[in-house]
Amino acid sequence: MPALDFTLDREFIELNQLLKLAGLCASGGAGKQLVASGAVQVDGALELRKTAKIRAGQRVRVGAVEIRVLGADGVG
Repeated sequence: MPALDFTLDREFIELNQLLKLAGLCASGGAGKQLVASGAVQVDGALELRKTAKIRAGQRVRVGAVEIRVLGADGVG
């Protein structure tokens, strides 16, 4: 399964923006549609909140792709 590391430069990022910046969709709006479709899990649980706050240490999965969210220090 492909894994991506995403390093935060702030306290949190909204889920739809994370999906966009990680390259899994073309825009924040497309990210919202992806979340609404039921295709996104956060820490192993279905996430339907389009703007859920994602923080360092969390893992986001879309299909076979997992995003590991790291803090500015590179620790997740």
